[in-house]
Amino acid sequence: MFKKEISTAPKSKLKQSVQRGLRTSLLATYPLLNPYIDEILPKKVSLEAMKLPDRCTLYVLDAQPLFFQYDAASTLLPHLRLVHRFPAAFPSIRIDRGAIRFVLSGATLMAPGLTSAGGRLPTGATAGPEGQGLDDDERWTRELEKGEPVVVRAEGKIEACAVGFLVMGTKEVKEKGKGPVIEEAHYLGDGLWKLTTD
Repeated sequence: MFKKEISTAPKSKLKQSVQRGLRTSLLATYPLLNPYIDEILPKKVSLEAMKLPDRCTLYVLDAQPLFFQYDAASTLLPHLRLVHRFPAAFPSIRIDRGAIRFVLSGATLMAPGLTSAGGRLPTGATAGPEGQGLDDDERWTRELEKGEPVVVRAEGKIEACAVGFLVMGTKEVKEKGKGPVIEEAHYLGDGLWKLTTD
């Protein structure tokens, strides 16, 4: 989605009621953000919205990009800079080394990059948000459903490399072992990553 450079757009301040709604939406989508929410989005701050191409909105606080959404009704996705600050707060999958260059060029993430030896899909050990997180083998403990937001980590790397929505649930990825898993993700080095928000 953000393969091309994005020109800086004017920002507009959001009303406190809109900020409260965003805060509630974030906690509903990402329950593990709860301990960090006051640091990420304090109650008495002035959050700004920046309109991007294709009806996308980027939410910025003190020139730091936080979240973006494709349209007003869609789920908020974390900007990679926020994911790098709070990596354990977002559901994740891990790709093998061979898939890294494809993801960083904006290609669709395919199942073989996750089902190989270096890839990590969730274990399915927990059913709900309670107890979810990474286990000792770097696997997310809860199966992720189609349409859920997910962070893509890479084998041998510390920082996440992409974020997007699943077009196939992780259980289905394990069963099929082929097909697209994430399309049109925000990835390191794309237009959104390079966008100046000052």
